[in-house]
Amino acid sequence: MILNYDFTFLALLLAPARGESVTCRHRCHVVPTRRCMCEQSPALEQAADTSVILTYWQLEDKVRDEKGIARLKAAIVKCLLSGAYRKAAARQPEFAGVVCAQLEELRRLEQERCACVDRPADAFARLLVAAAPALPDEGQRRAMEQLLYHLGRWIYLVDARDDLQEDLKSGGYNPVALRWGDAPEDTELDLTLTHSVSLMRSAAALLELGRQTEIVENVLNYGLPAVQKAVPSGQWKQMQKHKIWSNKA
Repeated sequence: MILNYDFTFLALLLAPARGESVTCRHRCHVVPTRRCMCEQSPALEQAADTSVILTYWQLEDKVRDEKGIARLKAAIVKCLLSGAYRKAAARQPEFAGVVCAQLEELRRLEQERCACVDRPADAFARLLVAAAPALPDEGQRRAMEQLLYHLGRWIYLVDARDDLQEDLKSGGYNPVALRWGDAPEDTELDLTLTHSVSLMRSAAALLELGRQTEIVENVLNYGLPAVQKAVPSGQWKQMQKHKIWSNKA
């Protein structure tokens, strides 16, 4: 229900370079009338846990900040997710603690109306670093943390730029809006985003990703730059709308 591409990519990074996977067949949890194939692995389990933990605390944040129907919806979904959260937090207590602390830091920056794009992006990036596996090799661990840090930073800044017009209308916190108003310096923002992508590529080149190597390289070399280019022009929102419409059709 809460699956997104960010944590699908995380699962690819967490997957071991070598090793057999177990494939199973069962009914789809979202559409029970369908049967589907899935791959079971510790990497997928960890990525699922991190997704549940982060979603739970994001809902908690909405319950605090939203009003009316939006707040009620967040509270209901949070309640439905609470059981899964307790199980995920028990399996990953350290990550759950970091998420709570970093989202609290983000909340503090929002209350301050911080106009520095780097500070909230850093807070979210450090959150994602906590999802890095405890790799035995020091060099591999540092490379993974570097990749996840700049992935988190990139995600936060791209989302802020994508939500710019909506946040300007609603008055919601957006560091891009506070920094540049309704006419952001996209050239400057693109420069810092490209720098993060470059550092992700350098880190990925040091990692032993095995069978995941080509798809990770594809995401870093083509996927992220394509989204980065489409967001400022509004094409990304249009692509998402088209995808939703196609699925309904």
